[in-house]
Amino acid sequence: MSEKYRKGVGIFLINKNNRLWVGQRLDHKNEFWQMPQGGIDFSESPEDAMRRELMEETGLEHNYEIIGKSSSWLRYNLPSDLVNILWEGKYKGQEQIWFACRFFGNDKQVNLEKYSKPEFYKWKWIDPIDAIKHAVPFKKKLYNSVLNEFRRFLD
Repeated sequence: MSEKYRKGVGIFLINKNNRLWVGQRLDHKNEFWQMPQGGIDFSESPEDAMRRELMEETGLEHNYEIIGKSSSWLRYNLPSDLVNILWEGKYKGQEQIWFACRFFGNDKQVNLEKYSKPEFYKWKWIDPIDAIKHAVPFKKKLYNSVLNEFRRFLD
């Protein structure tokens, strides 16, 4: 098994009511919900990757601002049965910089099918604390760390 982590970003997107955006993945339909996230492409800065991932996964290009960034890279490990399936077995998990963003637009601006390869088929706003209970089990610890990083934006 690889000891390497894929570099990526995550997006803690909250609206004016401090509700958190989560979506259900199209490729692995199940009961779990996740925040937008993805890899950092070659020559891309973490902030550029965050803006691209948010646009690709939610359709949002405007009406949000970055209000915070994680103080360090946060990691999660894939379960052993997924390591050789995802990313061609190159990585044992992801190491991510997380961005807190405040969305001040309206819900009609979210468009999961704006780009050619949608990743989510359903989305909703939730109480941020519920992100942990709705997350796939191997991301629960990561989501707890993200909540601890950005709790200050929820008051």
